[in-house]
Amino acid sequence: MKGLNFGFTFPKVYNTYFLACVSTIGGMLFGFDISSISAIIVTDQYVTYFDNPAGLWQGGIGAALAGGSIVGAACAGFISDRIGRRDTIAFACLWWLVGTAVQVATRTRTELIVGRVLNGVCVGLTSSQVPVYLAEIAKKDKRGSIIVIQQLAIEIRVLVMYFIGYGCSFIPGPTASFRTAWGIQYVPCVVLLVGLPFLPRSPRWLAKVGRTQEAVSVLAHIQAGGDQSDPLVVAEWEEITTVLAAEREALPGWRKFVYNGMWRRTFAGFSVQAWQRLSGANVMTYYLTYVFYMANLTGNINLISAGVQYALFIVFTLFTFMFIDKTGRRPLLIYGAIGMAICHFMIGAMLGAYGTSHPEGVHGNANITIKVTGSASYTVIAFSYLLIIVYALTLAPVCWVYAAEVWSLETRGTGMGIAATGNWLFNFALGLFVPPAFRNISWKTFIVFGVLCIGAAVQSFVSYPETGRKSLEEIGEMFRPGGPKPWKTKLGQSVLDERKQSVAAEQRKASLGYEGKGEVVREDGRIETVEKKESNGFANGTKGTV
Repeated sequence: MKGLNFGFTFPKVYNTYFLACVSTIGGMLFGFDISSISAIIVTDQYVTYFDNPAGLWQGGIGAALAGGSIVGAACAGFISDRIGRRDTIAFACLWWLVGTAVQVATRTRTELIVGRVLNGVCVGLTSSQVPVYLAEIAKKDKRGSIIVIQQLAIEIRVLVMYFIGYGCSFIPGPTASFRTAWGIQYVPCVVLLVGLPFLPRSPRWLAKVGRTQEAVSVLAHIQAGGDQSDPLVVAEWEEITTVLAAEREALPGWRKFVYNGMWRRTFAGFSVQAWQRLSGANVMTYYLTYVFYMANLTGNINLISAGVQYALFIVFTLFTFMFIDKTGRRPLLIYGAIGMAICHFMIGAMLGAYGTSHPEGVHGNANITIKVTGSASYTVIAFSYLLIIVYALTLAPVCWVYAAEVWSLETRGTGMGIAATGNWLFNFALGLFVPPAFRNISWKTFIVFGVLCIGAAVQSFVSYPETGRKSLEEIGEMFRPGGPKPWKTKLGQSVLDERKQSVAAEQRKASLGYEGKGEVVREDGRIETVEKKESNGFANGTKGTV
């Protein structure tokens, strides 16, 4: 339960935005891998060297990362509960280094798939545990924006790597272009490994494994500059220890994920991640170059136009970063899914009504069998961009935020692994599905995703209570039997605020010299209620311990 030992004690940085920026480099690894493929798959070097992979072969190459991510996410909880959130991220980096080496040295389609599977194990670990780490260190009223930094990290690296891949496509030779692009993936991994020792461990994980003194110290440094008597620190520590004690009375093993309303939290965490994939975002993030071929864009214009989506992704996720903790989670999940459905239906309608069939493939690519021109092509391009904008504003970041918030402390590490497994299972399935779907059902692919988005909106309305600006511990109350209906929950209304005010009132009363009681956190992590006898401080006598 001690975690990894780096050999000596590194100085720690407690600014939550710094912690988020370093830890979310794990998300950058995912972003690098996405765009290193999407920018390469339409280049002459890739098509020639790998003998124009189409259908299931191209689907397998695209889905390989998700396949490995399923394994990583499934194992993440077990590893995270034992060595901690931070050290799990460090462990994940080792898989990335090996997987990247295999990709750089690849000679066959099979070797490329193996390398991407190994990278996927890393992505499965980091994508599930980085949000857990961020959720457990962030203040409740900043938690959404802090976790959104992970999505921003993914998108920034997607953009950077996409244009690196585009630039590498001009390197002469049969393989130098994609080997160089894939080799650059080493850089963020090394940066992450260097930065991790300077991050503190999660205070909630420390509390979970009994390292109380460290837990209180880290919590105080993050929330109050190290002041362990701060009302927020006292109130939040009381909440953590009270909830943890109750959770330890829960059923062991898998049963703790279904008892006393926990099945609702498990279902919410898994399904919100599944809907992020089923929304059809994969079509754009992995295969927008294919969609633009359908819209009659070719060559460098296609690659550059597809790259614009990643810039749009970053810009509009920044808006989400600024307002997610003000608007809450439910509205973004519901209206985002509806907006994406409209975009899918419009793209499908344009291709279905005005497209011409090309069974032999478009511009030599066997995965694309339909093409539109003129006004219809401009409409397809416009709604493709609009779909990305809506996704960046809503489901892309919010699904990760919501999935990280719904778990209890006892289940969060494994629970987020379950949620991420839902994401990667459907990512894998859709990676295999999309290229053959483009070949076999053409424009109807977009109609399928539009219908799925409507399903996501309906479930978000009936199943997901509002979690914004509430402490992680009190979120659990909304999922218990007899809890409020999801559509009746509102942003804020946090019980932790009331507890903080109560502690602050007691401390103010004591500081003014009145006889009364006040609460402090002792060095061993106990919250003690001590009685004030004199005007210059608390008496030593303990009246009660939580």
